[in-house]
Amino acid sequence: MKFEKKKLDEIVRCYCASHMTIDNDLYAFFASENPESECYSYTGSDFSKKEVVWQGDRGGCMSIIPFAKRKGEFLAVNEFYLKISPSHSKLVWGKKTEDGWEVKDLFNLPYLHRFDIYHVDGKDYVVCATIARDKRDKEDWTRPGQIYVGEVPADLENENVVLRQIGDGYYRNHGYARGEYEGRVCGYFGSDYGVVRLTPPHDGKDWEIDRLLEGNISEIAFADIDGDGNEELMTIEPFHGNAIHVYKLKDGKYVKDYTYPNEIDFAHALVGTTLTGKPCFVAGIRRINCEIFVLTYEDGDYKVTLVEEGVGPANLDVVHHDGKEYILAANHTKNEAAIYEVLED
Repeated sequence: MKFEKKKLDEIVRCYCASHMTIDNDLYAFFASENPESECYSYTGSDFSKKEVVWQGDRGGCMSIIPFAKRKGEFLAVNEFYLKISPSHSKLVWGKKTEDGWEVKDLFNLPYLHRFDIYHVDGKDYVVCATIARDKRDKEDWTRPGQIYVGEVPADLENENVVLRQIGDGYYRNHGYARGEYEGRVCGYFGSDYGVVRLTPPHDGKDWEIDRLLEGNISEIAFADIDGDGNEELMTIEPFHGNAIHVYKLKDGKYVKDYTYPNEIDFAHALVGTTLTGKPCFVAGIRRINCEIFVLTYEDGDYKVTLVEEGVGPANLDVVHHDGKEYILAANHTKNEAAIYEVLED
């Protein structure tokens, strides 16, 4: 595969890369890690139509997640800053209107870092992961993070989300990936406790949390890259780590099968997906070579394909839209928002 890059913008400390579709129009979102910074959407056949999603009094955004069943609406984290204590982190609600984008604060949750929206049995649930309960300073990791859940009401203009804590004890609660287990949506979280799976309510059961892997896990992604019918697990280890591994499921346990051979530091972004018809992982690293690469499994071995060096993404998002494939990259080190169109060789 090969890649054609389009630089969309200069965004200092670009942190979030996400997307949504509205009436088959693709909107790419990019936002900054900095306080009082911008978030923009880009749309059109060449992504040249730029709109302000928020600016000025917001920032610190790593994640924007669209609703599956609510047209033009999303939730996002604002004001997540590791260096600021007490934490200002909050979840906000955004929507597309005739006049542009509107954003409203929903609730504050200290050190809210990752979240997702699950649509289950006609209801929307928000799942929130805090990286820590509290911090004296950026390097204080003495207090663990938690997992919270709450139903999202249909009328967010007038009703509130009520959160319930269902998990605790996850130090450096940093990693997250959406997945599927036994035909149902689920979530996977990575921390110093390892990897846990969160399963929503079903068949009269409440939310369930199961531990899958021990170890200090910073980020996770799943893809069946060797086509054996079982998804492989890619990890960044330890927190903001210097190693990327792939684990295979053997006899019900995850066993390390591959380690990315290059010297790396501050690996931060993982996606499990398919590109040009091949199951793969896409990974990004913020220091040393600051590379984006794609990992596939071909002819009985792992194959690394370099996308670009020197960019240092904080986040990556893979999009399949109208027969085209894109990697959206929040290139933090290079202070840019970029899109790579993925093409056959």
